[in-house]
Amino acid sequence: MSANAIWYVSPKKGSNVKVLVCKDYDILSRRAAALVASVVADDPKATLGLATGSSPVGMYQNLIKLYEDGILDFSKIKTINLDEYYPLDPSNDQSYHYFMNDNLFDHINIDKNNVHVPDGNAADINKAAEEYEKLINDNNGTDIQVLGIGQNGHIGFNEPADTFVGPTHVVELTESTIKANSRFFDKIEDVPTKAISMGIAGIMKAKKVLLVANGENKADAIAKTLEGPITPHVPASILQLHPDVTFIIDEAAASKLQEYRPE
Repeated sequence: MSANAIWYVSPKKGSNVKVLVCKDYDILSRRAAALVASVVADDPKATLGLATGSSPVGMYQNLIKLYEDGILDFSKIKTINLDEYYPLDPSNDQSYHYFMNDNLFDHINIDKNNVHVPDGNAADINKAAEEYEKLINDNNGTDIQVLGIGQNGHIGFNEPADTFVGPTHVVELTESTIKANSRFFDKIEDVPTKAISMGIAGIMKAKKVLLVANGENKADAIAKTLEGPITPHVPASILQLHPDVTFIIDEAAASKLQEYRPE
């Protein structure tokens, strides 16, 4: 293994989580893209579960490059995204639909009819959540689900709570999430206070899970997720129970792991 990327094995008994700690964000992005690319190469009709946020942007840039170089073909690929703000029109430049077009879909040969993002502008948002859950179940989940992680341990918009929420649902965003996401808006008052999100059941239905995280501000969430108890107060901790999950993180995000010490 290159000194630029070191495998870390979780000390938690029974955990199948694999963790690749990368020297920097560029290496992280290339390694994450390689894992997604392997799924696309193995099955040209695969379903990709995709995420928004700053962490996967570099991965998407690498996937675009692989397409431009003729290595990947997305023409028959289907995508199911994790979440979307509510209420927010898909044309709004802060919507996750807009984000995915801008950072990936507009730059590859994917059929937009095969692209699925929750409807953040639905007249009946609860019905939209039910329909999205049916889409996930009818598809038998995704072949690989890409995740970021919030500073409070949320995945998708599954916020810390007293119980894990299984199906796609409408979420009241926590103050910490609104504050963290306010950097993308002109002012914090513009940040939507609700979202529609794939639930924990949909995430866990994926054949593979890939979580990407970078930066010291994610270190506490990563440590609690990998080395702490499984608890809905740290939603990402449920991934300890998934049979095939890989974390690809940078050294800053790994800095609070008790069992990881870079050489």
